[in-house]
Amino acid sequence: MNPLAILATTAALTAIIALRYLAVAGAAWVLLWRRDPARVAGRRLNAGTPTAALIRHELKLSLLSSWIYALPAALALEAWKAGGTRIYLDPLRYGWPWLIASGLIYLLIQDAWYYWLHRAMHRPALFKHLHAGHHRSRRPTPFASFAFDAGEAALNAWLLPALVFVIPIHPAVLVAILMAMTVTAVLNHSGWEVLPQGLVHGPVGRWMISATHHDLHHTRYDRNFGLHFRLWDRLMGTDVFPTGGFSSPTLGEGDREAVEGEAASTPADG
Repeated sequence: MNPLAILATTAALTAIIALRYLAVAGAAWVLLWRRDPARVAGRRLNAGTPTAALIRHELKLSLLSSWIYALPAALALEAWKAGGTRIYLDPLRYGWPWLIASGLIYLLIQDAWYYWLHRAMHRPALFKHLHAGHHRSRRPTPFASFAFDAGEAALNAWLLPALVFVIPIHPAVLVAILMAMTVTAVLNHSGWEVLPQGLVHGPVGRWMISATHHDLHHTRYDRNFGLHFRLWDRLMGTDVFPTGGFSSPTLGEGDREAVEGEAASTPADG
């Protein structure tokens, strides 16, 4: 592969990733936090109003993460141009059912990887190096959706690009996955539950991650590690679901030392 082509593709994808994040997170911020709360069709999860310092922190980490995600994606894209991946263009090549099945397989693999990585990053020895930046948003805003330390971003960024070398997938499915990931990540960090309560507390909500579910993780660090689904949390006994309005600020004992060690460098979030 041509190094200059990889560099150019990385730069282009960095801009695309950053702009996608800013557009979706910015829209959620305006619609949920800049309007009269009485006009928002949702349930507010977090007390207090996010500060400018918190938002600057989230923006900084998110924009720095963009190029880390762009590099392995650029390598996969350049490999595809050279015929070295399992990405295919004819939607009928593996049949229409495979379009849906492949997307679900990718999400299940990513969810399993993230669950176990996420749990590992909450060990005190790793937390302060890999995950503390994200958890400085104890009451996250939509801009926290992509706010990762460099190490965490690197550990996550390679997975989907690596899968295209192994599992056949259509570009449209990849784009749909990436857009769905962006939207759900923004909403799950928005500080508001915009999904209908019947959905959140119904059969679908018992297996899918929602803002109500993930918001609790930002104050109770020993629970709710999943990314898309509650499957692994439920299997491993780390799933909890709030029944009241606000999340309870209870930390797991395994995380308390790391969190307290980061307290002095944590920007005020309201």
